[in-house]
Amino acid sequence: MKIGILGAGSWGTAIAKLLTLNKHEVTMWSVDAEEIAMLNEYHEHKQKLPGVILSGIVDFTTDIQSAIEEKELIVMAVPSPFIRNTSKQAAPYIKEGQIIVCVSKGIEEGTLMTLSEVIEQEIPKASVAVLSGPSHAEEVGKCMPTTVVVGSSDKAVAETIQDVFMSDFFRVYISPDVTGIELGGALKNVIALAAGIADGLGCGDNAKAALITRGIVEIKKLGVKMGGHPETFSGLSGTGDLIVTCASVHSRNRKAGFLMGQGKTCQEAMDEVKMVVEGVYSAKAALELAKKYDVSMPIVEAVNKILFENYPAREAVKDLLGRDRTSEVTSLSWN
Repeated sequence: MKIGILGAGSWGTAIAKLLTLNKHEVTMWSVDAEEIAMLNEYHEHKQKLPGVILSGIVDFTTDIQSAIEEKELIVMAVPSPFIRNTSKQAAPYIKEGQIIVCVSKGIEEGTLMTLSEVIEQEIPKASVAVLSGPSHAEEVGKCMPTTVVVGSSDKAVAETIQDVFMSDFFRVYISPDVTGIELGGALKNVIALAAGIADGLGCGDNAKAALITRGIVEIKKLGVKMGGHPETFSGLSGTGDLIVTCASVHSRNRKAGFLMGQGKTCQEAMDEVKMVVEGVYSAKAALELAKKYDVSMPIVEAVNKILFENYPAREAVKDLLGRDRTSEVTSLSWN
């Protein structure tokens, strides 16, 4: 299959490696001419994914038209803040019913739309699907065992993407719950910031386990209110993605949180990470959605205070521990 990948960062590069190993022809696009020049020369992203060599059939371009036309599948891999603008650029060249699979994670600030909703708004003629799960580019690029889920309202579209991506190290499940998959993938980044902050403060493993456990509760409560299926949040794009993003050395969200826990400002942390920290862009949107749907999300609230109100991280931990007493499972009653 001929496939266009929009976005040539670490994730776009790892996906290009996977797809070429599956014998597909790939064209990678980036707006950054220097990035494309580097990829053309070395077939390796030396800054964002060093050591991963693209040895299959790959073309690199700054011309978005050539990355889209005559392609059977488009992979949207730009960071979440650039999804809308990239979709606008791509729209004139997308044909009716063309499959676009969004592999980025986030919620658009301001509109509170998921990324697939943004793409559908800008490219209504496309058939938009999502791919998510615990899948750091650093490991996919090295062909390490990985499992993800593809979400689409059209089963045939989901199965097509499943066939394209499936390999002996990359297992793909399918699901009709696009909303749940996207919310799990976006909101876990905010919880991962909290986990990183706790690590930076030296709070220990008990605290991280609690943040992961109570974090998935917050994600599930909001996700179900917004139409996601409860089971999705126990799956790969929920619990699975949350665990890896809170614990992995590859997690840019955890790393940024760790730096903030050690005293750096949000901007200083992002500058040091040197890549887009998706959780920072999703945090405000998550809090707004919590208010809109009347869902209590104390971890998300604490992260927002630390990020945008210069609230001391250690005080935020005390606030979380000092909240009113309550039951863990509120749906159960005493005999």
